[in-house]
Amino acid sequence: MEMKLVDGDYVPDSETGVGFEVVTGAEELLTRALFKLTARRGAFPFFPNLGSRMWMLGREKRSARRSAARQYAAEALADEDGVVVEDVSVAEEGERLRVHVMLEYNGSAEMLTVEV
Repeated sequence: MEMKLVDGDYVPDSETGVGFEVVTGAEELLTRALFKLTARRGAFPFFPNLGSRMWMLGREKRSARRSAARQYAAEALADEDGVVVEDVSVAEEGERLRVHVMLEYNGSAEMLTVEV
């Protein structure tokens, strides 16, 4: 079970007024994947392999960004059993990059999409 994240903040439990909302199933996987893809790899001293290197995409040549993003996503999600990075797209929006990561979960035909 994971706590629900919206815009980087945990969502308070509206039913009980105590604690935070939790998610299960595909939403749980997406929450965990989003956290791993947006956390800077190496930023947690006791978990050096947690996170991704997505923050480094701006240093890559434009032509290499998509393959680098795919590599960074696969690296960040390597410990998620049954998760495969199916496709990645990178779009420039001014000074920012928007990355879409499409995931396959347990061989499911249903694709899960995470936007970083």
